[in-house]
This record gives sequence, structure tokens and C-alpha cells, in this order.
Amino acid sequence: MTDLHVVRVFCGPDGGGGNPLGVVRDGGAVPGRAARQALAGELGFSETVFVDDAGRGTVDIYTPTLRLPFAGHPLVGTAWLLRHLGEPVEVLRPAAGEVAVRYEKERVWVRARAEWATGRTPQQYASAAEVDALPAPPPGEGWLYAWAWADEAAGRVRARGFPRRIGKRGVSRSGGAGACTGNIDEDEATGAAALQLTHELGRALDVRQGSGSQIVTRPAAGGWIDLGGRVALREVRRLG
Repeated sequence: MTDLHVVRVFCGPDGGGGNPLGVVRDGGAVPGRAARQALAGELGFSETVFVDDAGRGTVDIYTPTLRLPFAGHPLVGTAWLLRHLGEPVEVLRPAAGEVAVRYEKERVWVRARAEWATGRTPQQYASAAEVDALPAPPPGEGWLYAWAWADEAAGRVRARGFPRRIGKRGVSRSGGAGACTGNIDEDEATGAAALQLTHELGRALDVRQGSGSQIVTRPAAGGWIDLGGRVALREVRRLG
């Protein structure tokens, strides 16, 4: 028996939006990749995180179909939850490498590398209205990150993320094209895609994604990118 905390990551300024994330604080209660993968599939969130060592920040991330070495919204959400539980961290350690954590007023920030977040294809549209008008999901295969400038001078982006199924689902160590997220037609907030877009554009962004989510990014020295957002607790469930 253990608890599952469900949080909403990258909430908007009004507290709405946010991508649901499941976090198993006591990762040792679900040992082994097979059991973790099965639970992530059963829960159906775009990602579920197992905290293996809160003190060291060791975490294990799963979509409903595979394990990921890195993902943005799970790390922001887990960092927030650990602070909420009285265990703030300075670093998280997913399989990809060390991710620095910073707490700043209502936002949590993580520092990561764009190359950890490959496989999501940013496609620019002419206007935010065109992005809003897309069906969920649009035709085609592979992860699509549809975006347009809402205010280019201010760095404000309108985006939507579609984890479309690919013809042959492969296991990707990068969380790339093989990172199928089960039956989810549209991802409410996608930190990894925001990292990629920030890297491509080379500037800080204020991304408004989904129905009301906000993701903020800032390029940092040495190829690092800071990824930040608000988090809110949705519920606590008992597993077992």
C-alpha cells in the first residue's frame, strides 16, 4: 500500500490548465520496470513518476507504454511535490542526467538540455487562430508540436501538442518518436517540446498550451535551458 499524488503541472496564471501527473512518492513500493510500466499504463497519465530516493533526487519516469530518460512536466511536478511534502531538492536525477532545481515564488524551475527532449516536431503555423482550429489529433504520424506566435516581440507562443501514434511503435531512449502516450489525443502541457522550441528559436518563451496551461523558458549558459511553471495538487489516492 502506498500513496499516489496527482498534481497539475504548468497551470495557467488563473490556476487553470495544467497537465496531470502521477507521482509515487515511495517508489520502492512498486519495484521493477514491469510493475511500474503496468501501473503507468493502468493510471493513463501522460507520465507517471516513481521517486526512488528523495534525498538524492533519483526518479524514474514512465508513459503508459515506455520508460523515459527525461521529460519536462514530470520533473517540474515532482520537484514541487517534494517541497510540498517538506522535502525540497536542489537536483533531480532521472536517467538522462542531473537536473538542477530552483524554487522561485509560485514557480518551480528545472534546468535541462534540449538534446534530452528529441522526437517532438515543432511546426510553425501562421497564426494562433490556426493552431486553435486544429482537430485533435491532426492527420499524420509522429509527435506534433503545433505553434504560432501570439506576440513575437514579447516571446509569447500559442501551442498545442499531439502525441500521434506512429506506424511502428519503437522504444526510444530519448523519449522521441517512440514515446507513444497511449490513448491521449492531445497533451495539455509539454515541457520537452517547449525546450526544443526554445533551443531552435534561441530566446526565452512564454508558451500558452492546451486549454489554459503556461510554460516559461529561459536559455542559460552552456546550452542549458531553464523550464518553469506553476503546480497544484489535484488529489491523493491510495494504491494497493
